[in-house]
Amino acid sequence: MKAKDRQVAVDDLDLAILDILQENSRQTYSEIGRRLGLAHSTIYDRIRKMEQSGIIKKYTVLTDPMKTGLKSLTAILTVFTDPKETESIAMKLADEKEVLEVFTSLSEELLIIAKIVAEDQEKLHSFVAHSVAPLKGVMRIRTSIVSRKYKEQNHYFPMKV
Repeated sequence: MKAKDRQVAVDDLDLAILDILQENSRQTYSEIGRRLGLAHSTIYDRIRKMEQSGIIKKYTVLTDPMKTGLKSLTAILTVFTDPKETESIAMKLADEKEVLEVFTSLSEELLIIAKIVAEDQEKLHSFVAHSVAPLKGVMRIRTSIVSRKYKEQNHYFPMKV
């Protein structure tokens, strides 16, 4: 990892460590070092530097809602907005507990894409109707309920060649 102009640049080793941590962040430094053919102290130092620089923001748990016994559904909202209000709407959505992810996109129109979770369709409808639709600048909302998930991953770390 190198610092250039206050920007931190990761190298292939950092990317390999991140890739392994994403598989299972509970692996020990020794396990990661063994997989990469390095000493655990090297791994420890690299991870600590990535944590301090903000590259690694936090460690979390990825759960399977079906196995928890809790009812939930996931939906993708596409929110078409007045361009002057897009950022404000995105920031308000990001503050809602039901919203897992928020993105803005430039396509034919400026829009927001948000990943939402709700207990059931009624709660989803209520959230959209009472928390999203009334926001100033919302022009149209398309709700797509996710019927099956094939892959969920935080990030892809391409190796430099």
